[in-house]
Amino acid sequence: MMKLFDAHCHLQDPMILTKAPQLIRTALDNGVLHFAVNGTCENDWHLVKQLSDNNPSIIPCFGIHPWFILDRTPNWMNTLKEFLDRNPCAAIGEIGIDKGSQGKKIDFSQQIEVCTKQLELAKELKKPASIHCVRAFNDLLQIMKSVGPFPNGVILHSYLGSAEMVPMFAELGGYFSFSGFLMSLKESKARRIVKSVPAERLLLETDAPDALPKMSDKSFPLFMVETDHVGDNETLNHPANIVTVLDYVASLLDMSREEIADLSYRNAVRLFSYEGSKVLLEQGNTC
Repeated sequence: MMKLFDAHCHLQDPMILTKAPQLIRTALDNGVLHFAVNGTCENDWHLVKQLSDNNPSIIPCFGIHPWFILDRTPNWMNTLKEFLDRNPCAAIGEIGIDKGSQGKKIDFSQQIEVCTKQLELAKELKKPASIHCVRAFNDLLQIMKSVGPFPNGVILHSYLGSAEMVPMFAELGGYFSFSGFLMSLKESKARRIVKSVPAERLLLETDAPDALPKMSDKSFPLFMVETDHVGDNETLNHPANIVTVLDYVASLLDMSREEIADLSYRNAVRLFSYEGSKVLLEQGNTC
């Protein structure tokens, strides 16, 4: 069976939290050996930690998402450092900046400040960081130039930026992770973006429970998750749907799914195998 690594997801999301053990088992049955589970605010970091403590396949990530920076406490940075100190396996994320419809509601200068501090911490601690960026790639590039480069890597998660910017981000240590959101683009644009990414910097993710792949071929089966929220009939993404992302990226690159699975898995293991990381279990070590 192919080995897969979900480089960015949110199994602690309250919409699916109670289903997380079942979702993990199903994904494992489909070859997903590791999940980088990203916190988004101080209030969910303990949930990410609990999932990680109970599941050796989970890499915990702690960070403040730009949508939630107004909810941070005055002591948020010390709390973040404490979580990272108590969890040496952890990476930093989800952090970032956003000028989309949701991000416009939040002061952009504060977004930049919080993102910059977390990137500085990632560089100081020699950990990778997972970055959310919506309609602000030029701004993100300037932030990364001011703080970087990042020899331990930064993940531009669900990357939908231009192909032209890929070399600039890669030079600073960027990795490019693709989710079901890639299928929302015109195929020609998606192909240009994916083909611009250096092979050693390609990652796959689901962003579950978000980014449910939109398949033009309705005969292709998707794993569906019903929300835990009473009265909400929304269909959510499943971490096992990384196989759909895999197939789409492989088709764009004219490569076999086995080649892309192996390439993206090795890239993710290398990225998350900093000192203390759980992925070092690949070599028989312990966290």
